[in-house]
Amino acid sequence: MASIELKGAEKWYGQVQVIKGVDLEIEEGEFIIFVGPSGCGKSTLLRMIAGLEETSRGQIMIGGVDATSKPPAERGLAMVFQSYALYPHMSVRDNMGFSLKAAGADKAVIKEKVDEAARVLKLEALLERRPKDLSGGQRQRVAIGRSIVRDPTAFLFDEPLSNLDASLRVEMRYEIAKLHQTLGSTMIYVTHDQVEAMTLADRIVVLEGGHISQVGTPRELYENPGNLFVAQFIGSPKMNVFSAAAQGLRIAETLPAQAQHVGIRPEHISFVAEGEGAFDGAVDVVEYLGADCFVIVDAGDIGQINVRVEGETTLQPGQRLGLSFGPEYTHTFDAQGQALKS
Repeated sequence: MASIELKGAEKWYGQVQVIKGVDLEIEEGEFIIFVGPSGCGKSTLLRMIAGLEETSRGQIMIGGVDATSKPPAERGLAMVFQSYALYPHMSVRDNMGFSLKAAGADKAVIKEKVDEAARVLKLEALLERRPKDLSGGQRQRVAIGRSIVRDPTAFLFDEPLSNLDASLRVEMRYEIAKLHQTLGSTMIYVTHDQVEAMTLADRIVVLEGGHISQVGTPRELYENPGNLFVAQFIGSPKMNVFSAAAQGLRIAETLPAQAQHVGIRPEHISFVAEGEGAFDGAVDVVEYLGADCFVIVDAGDIGQINVRVEGETTLQPGQRLGLSFGPEYTHTFDAQGQALKS
């Protein structure tokens, strides 16, 4: 295990700056997830830590040692990519032990480490198979096992589940969470899927346009987003946001004077009689999901509002009603999109 620290890290491609002075401290054994939309710089930042991309300015410290100019092989890190990159002619055992064999490790040591990694990842019964005989989830576990046998100081994951279908992604999320509990290793994980981020991370680093927008635990980011970008990126479905000056909003006088935008999570809205609550609207669409329903309401100038309802609902499209929410669940943001203190 090792701590990792970024000090003013920048990445330039010619005159274009894609990573803009990132400062970040990652503690030993911490599971950190970089999340953000496509093009925000999350994979570039991960590759800079790995040494696969040169750091234009700033420092990358690994275990308290400046590793900024070190090649990837000298950083003691293991990277798991989006593609499995397994050798098709080799067995699972040979794929997992290849890096140790290439380094000249003793056969007995290789066998011991491969067997231990296979035990952790529940791959014992698959060690003699070839990659073509494995499912996508099994191939990804082999790719992770190949990293484990190297006994790295930290694991780097670059969108490892994006090639899997929905059910396999859920299964592999569980496997990776259990792996972190078992190994206790430092892990940095890149994804564009905020559900993966919320379920796996000790802390989430939200990136926007090459800089850090906010860092915090999943609960901190969900309950106390620091700005409008984080508020709408974290959470599924996303936070409802509307103008504080919208026509038909009956709580405008209770909002802070600087408030330009109002946000409310779908689960924090309740239905009341028309004319009561914060504003009125008409049911547009009802989405039945089994345990929950999402009711999408057309609220005129306020816009479309998504409401989460537990269980079933008798609401029908076209039905008019009021929408209410408590001040303790209301988020407000200024003209620059920064959260206002309540």
